[in-house]
Amino acid sequence: MTQQRLAVQLPGLNLKNPIMNSSGAVYFGLEDKYGIEKSGALVTKTITMAQRAGNPQPWVINIPSGVMNSVGLANPGVENVMADFLPKITEKYANDLPVMASIAGESVQEYRELARLLSATGHIMAIEVNLSCPNVDRGGMAFGVDAQSAGEVIAAIKAVTDLPVYAKLSPNVTDIKPIAKAVEAAGADGIVLINTVVGMRFDLNTRAPQLARGTGGMSGAAIHPIAVRFVYEVAQTVTIPVIGVGGIRTVDDALEMLMAGASAVQVGFTLAENPTAMVDIIAALPDALDQYGFDDVQAVTNTFKNSGNRS
Repeated sequence: MTQQRLAVQLPGLNLKNPIMNSSGAVYFGLEDKYGIEKSGALVTKTITMAQRAGNPQPWVINIPSGVMNSVGLANPGVENVMADFLPKITEKYANDLPVMASIAGESVQEYRELARLLSATGHIMAIEVNLSCPNVDRGGMAFGVDAQSAGEVIAAIKAVTDLPVYAKLSPNVTDIKPIAKAVEAAGADGIVLINTVVGMRFDLNTRAPQLARGTGGMSGAAIHPIAVRFVYEVAQTVTIPVIGVGGIRTVDDALEMLMAGASAVQVGFTLAENPTAMVDIIAALPDALDQYGFDDVQAVTNTFKNSGNRS
């Protein structure tokens, strides 16, 4: 009965529960310390065409209620991922865990080719399109902050794959709704949000930015209310499912995101502080559903009560 209460059905993803990692939080999910096998799905590190070493270090600095990072999509490149990492993932989890591959390109053509190559491996069940990384000079957020560009990327990917496609959008925009509508119109099967919020910190002694790149993406508890707001706005704008991510540390954080309109959630920075965070949230879900009067997880989605005017 518990298993049925927690299950969520999304395009291409039959989740035994609504909890998964965010891209990059567990690299490629081959570590044992996160309890990934108990989660609803595995999301890979964002994959690019060529191997990337990432930005100059330092990559990460601590801030109140979170961290800022400028990793820059460091990853082994698609050929290495297909030859090494994906077969190991399939072997480790014995096809018992849905795998969603995160991809990022520097052009529409790169996004399309990444989707084509990875779809043909048979190792993944869905594609998460990273249109939102703020820590690269080309690609990523450059596509995700413009409705037309975001739609073009999704349309190009849908032309070469039969797998469900999820667009991961950026919070670093004035109005997310036109972008969400554009990716839905282009054929996206779901939307993931949010990615990190761009910020900056200075060292008072050196007068230089604390991150080598200057700006970085902020994640952690501080961005949770921002993520809830974006999930709420997008869930009222599109008809496709939304996966919420941003500052989720507890079962209440997860339920709040579902209440705002998400169908599932991703856990990111919290795993660096508490590697068992996903397992802890999953274990707490049945009692939390009872506490707040829900029969199952799917019943939580979009159950907010709006006492004021929507802006």
